[in-house]
Amino acid sequence: VQLQASGGGLVQAGDSLRLSCAASGVTFSRNNMGWFRQAPGEEREFVGTITRSGSTYYADSVKGRFTIARDGAKNTVSLQMNSLKPEDTAVYYCAVIVEGTVTAPGVLGKGTLVTVSS
Repeated sequence: VQLQASGGGLVQAGDSLRLSCAASGVTFSRNNMGWFRQAPGEEREFVGTITRSGSTYYADSVKGRFTIARDGAKNTVSLQMNSLKPEDTAVYYCAVIVEGTVTAPGVLGKGTLVTVSS
């Protein structure tokens, strides 16, 4: 399984950014898929998950601002980030979620850096 997040960059506070995750060796529609992030000097934290059935779960810190979606035809998962804040600055990773959970990361892909300037 290989996952690759893309779409990161440098934006200003209040801007929007859309991240995408592509994969080989895994079918997103058959797994719970999640996004995680790790800020400099911080531990990795949960951002959100989309389940096989399409239900979504989000960390309180991003709820109402971030949206996870899945494109079954393209086998991609996206993270739409609106109203970005400097504290959203981090490397963002997509992950296959451990079976039976909604927040435990299993396989993590290569991340993409998001930097939000104030």
